[in-house]
Amino acid sequence: MRNISPVINFFSINLILIIFFLQNVNASDFTIRRGYADGPFGQVHFQDVTPIDIKGLPLILLHQAPMTLRQFDNVYKLLANLNIRSISIDTPGFGQSDVPNFVPKVEDYAKVIPAVMDHLGLKKANLLGHHTGALIATSVSIQFPNRIKNLIINGPFPMTDEERKRWLKGNKEREQDFVYANDGSHMQSSFMGRYRMYGDNPDPKLITRYTVEKFTGLGPFWYGHHAAFQYNFNSDFPKVSHRTLLLTNTGDQIYENALRAQKMRPDLDFVALKGGGVDIVDQMPNEWAKVVADFLQK
Repeated sequence: MRNISPVINFFSINLILIIFFLQNVNASDFTIRRGYADGPFGQVHFQDVTPIDIKGLPLILLHQAPMTLRQFDNVYKLLANLNIRSISIDTPGFGQSDVPNFVPKVEDYAKVIPAVMDHLGLKKANLLGHHTGALIATSVSIQFPNRIKNLIINGPFPMTDEERKRWLKGNKEREQDFVYANDGSHMQSSFMGRYRMYGDNPDPKLITRYTVEKFTGLGPFWYGHHAAFQYNFNSDFPKVSHRTLLLTNTGDQIYENALRAQKMRPDLDFVALKGGGVDIVDQMPNEWAKVVADFLQK
């Protein structure tokens, strides 16, 4: 009996620990997996954040340019706590996704989304894009309507012909003709430009990450905005047939464009968070995640 007692104690302790663990599991527990899917232009890098308790279809997240799927770092856990599985994707040429061997258009970027879904065994998903990602998401909904249930366009971007010319001119001057200085001063100027764009109380650590992401993609960083400014959102937007939320914020540099989109499609849901800037996901993560979850879980 003396030899059995320690064994009994050992299993008793482990049983208690297992019971304690199971009693304390909740929706905030989640797993993070990263991987690659074979896409039409090479490998596509993605991140899959899966909570234990999932409600509804997964949400695919598409970032703005020239950033990466890390744009959503501050909301992955929040979405998981709200029972939403989120799958973020590096746009081809950004982050760790392969770059196309041609100058891509928004319509080309959209073609990688079904490839990632197929890799993960998903027939249908919800889709959210921010800024350039919002335009890609719009194109996905037009090209592959049967793969999408709910659509969130975070930063709708209808443009006049004059606005398009101005944005393309700015892309040529600031991005395509970008000068890499021998003394590295281009890094400081890029940092300061991003710092000023952020708005109130920018975090230097966060702005450093934004700046580095701009230069570490596998393709030219100007591809993203070039595609965005060429894309005819005005033409595709009226064709959107999914249940859709137009999401914006009053401090966004394209807020007025979002108001224009609302007038174009008054039948769609519309939410404007107060304040913030182009980095609303980092500036108001809790408010942003709640709006997204409320729409998807209605």
